[in-house]
Amino acid sequence: MVERIRNAYQSLSEHPFVNGVLPHLLTVAGFLLALFVIARLMSERKQPGNTVAWLLLIAFIPYVGVPLYLLLGGRKIKRLAARKTRLCPRLSDTVASSAAMGPTARIVNRDGVCPPVGGNRVRFLTTGEDAYHELERRIKEARHTIHLTTFLLARDEVGRRLVSLLAKRACEGVKVRLLLDALGCFRSSRGFVDPIRKAGGEVYRFMPMLPLQPRRSANLRNHRKIAVVDHQLAILGGHNLAKEYMGPTPLRRRWRDFGAVIEGPAVNLLNEIFLADWAFASEQSIDVLHKRLPPLSVPAAGMSELQVVASGPDVEGDPLYEGILSAIQEAGQRVWIVTPYFIPDEVLFRTLLLKVRSGVEVRIVVPARSNHPVTDFARRHYLRELAAAGAQILFYTPTMNHAKLILVDERIGLIGSANLDLRSLFVNFEVGVFIYSPSDCAALANWVREVFSRCKPMPLTRMKRRRFFTTLGEDISRLLAPLL
Repeated sequence: MVERIRNAYQSLSEHPFVNGVLPHLLTVAGFLLALFVIARLMSERKQPGNTVAWLLLIAFIPYVGVPLYLLLGGRKIKRLAARKTRLCPRLSDTVASSAAMGPTARIVNRDGVCPPVGGNRVRFLTTGEDAYHELERRIKEARHTIHLTTFLLARDEVGRRLVSLLAKRACEGVKVRLLLDALGCFRSSRGFVDPIRKAGGEVYRFMPMLPLQPRRSANLRNHRKIAVVDHQLAILGGHNLAKEYMGPTPLRRRWRDFGAVIEGPAVNLLNEIFLADWAFASEQSIDVLHKRLPPLSVPAAGMSELQVVASGPDVEGDPLYEGILSAIQEAGQRVWIVTPYFIPDEVLFRTLLLKVRSGVEVRIVVPARSNHPVTDFARRHYLRELAAAGAQILFYTPTMNHAKLILVDERIGLIGSANLDLRSLFVNFEVGVFIYSPSDCAALANWVREVFSRCKPMPLTRMKRRRFFTTLGEDISRLLAPLL
């Protein structure tokens, strides 16, 4: 039998078609596929650095670059944006009334985002213990619905506790909907959450990664973190559901993060973002989902002016990015940025440089060492150039900083799930909230000042290009930054 197989293989390998025509056809097919991929790449609205990185990969390593681009390269999904519910529901005139919009609010609004809404109350979550206790308490107190989406649900004590609690509430008749990103929750989106399903709750994975699965993508990840309870209260920020981010008791190496509890009309906007994502992932009708919900009445709860911004492949344009650019361009005194990863595009980078050179105080807080070493290499050039221009670069040293916050002149604040890197700004599904109320911006400023007190200035050695291999690693990381 083995001899027969060997002879058949030898006979096939000596066939003129296999030796002559087939390799030629494969070469032509590969060339045409590369042309198709390059044409598709050039037609997309990518940042120049992103386009160049992909072109180099496709040109010099086509056997790697072409399949990788087909798997990971897409940024906007026109069919997805068309199928998903528009992320700007109408609000009644009483709650949609807002103060006169400034330039940033107007620019974001022109991208299809709702204008700022008043009548909200905001309370900030400044520790992982606060975030955990708030989420646990709200889950326990829920009367009819719990909507929860996260990028990461860990198989640790925090994840197990929350799954158990959600299953208990589902068993008690509360409608529990849990939406998990298929990549971030790769190890916890199946059997780990079965207790919720068995109790009557629903769990869906957002954007499966493997081919042949419906509505899948290996590249486009849902990085939004939103919890909406009874359509009256929302929690959002950077916290994932894992002990590194939150927990009932202090943990020495717990990451620094930031979030907020929101009550008032803005909750309706955050709930609409969740429902649009849920309808897409579950293939349920958004209209049917709305009919199943109790009558929505979100009364005014305070004086905060908030503008909720969804950003990602399902949104026309890049409203979050353009809002950040506009806010920084508006700055007259100071720009404070707290972010775990700092890899700006060229426009944002040059805007910050110009602000520094014009005398605006620019302070950027990043972790001394993040959980992604490649991004630490990639950020060096930008931080070094900004420091040389006069910006204050601060390294957060106690632990990993995962908080995401921008504050301009203590007049415009931005919180949410987005990092200040190319993936968050142009690829991921993200959510942010612009804050325009003076009292809330003052509270943000107080928190940032406390963060400053725990930082150290970037060492002078980091401001100089160092040894050859270090410099080479930095340059390669910058080149690959658009693909990270």
